[in-house]
Amino acid sequence: MKPSKILTRCPWVPADKPHYQHYHDTEWGVPVHDDRTHFEMLILEGAQAGLSWETILKRRAGYRQAFQGFDPRKVARMTDGELEALMANPEIIRNRLKIFSTRKNAVAFLAIQKEFGFFDAYVWRFVGGKPRLNRPKNMTGVPARTAESDALSKDLKKRGMSFVGSTIIYAYMQATGLVNDHTADCFRAAGL
Repeated sequence: MKPSKILTRCPWVPADKPHYQHYHDTEWGVPVHDDRTHFEMLILEGAQAGLSWETILKRRAGYRQAFQGFDPRKVARMTDGELEALMANPEIIRNRLKIFSTRKNAVAFLAIQKEFGFFDAYVWRFVGGKPRLNRPKNMTGVPARTAESDALSKDLKKRGMSFVGSTIIYAYMQATGLVNDHTADCFRAAGL
């Protein structure tokens, strides 16, 4: 029997956490062109502020249920009462500012869609329409923010969004493939 090949992944991926490996292997750094996925990742990355990504990743299904499958139109129509009720939902992070910002961000997201046709058309402009491929040698070569994340963050704030600081937005850009920071030795570096 032939031994199975062990895949080399980015150093931030724990070897003993299959859910993390699956996220890394199938989503992180893959270019997104679906507006609902863009909205989902903006909300999840904002929810992560001050927490670990694993904390949010484990609650992803709960977020999808709580926030109407991340349909920005439905989220924009959520009432104060519906949002307040989420404070008792153990399947999400029960932070009032983060919960209420989801509706606020949905309204801004819809305005961007109306202006540009698709949120996707808006957001990809910040990287010239194609992913930034960085291929760092190790994690010290991965920035926490860039000029592009600064510009996108500033524009999203101007348009009324919250929990979209430059560091959060850089993580969003990595998650949605606007930038690809898979380390040079990672098996995904060559596959994207």
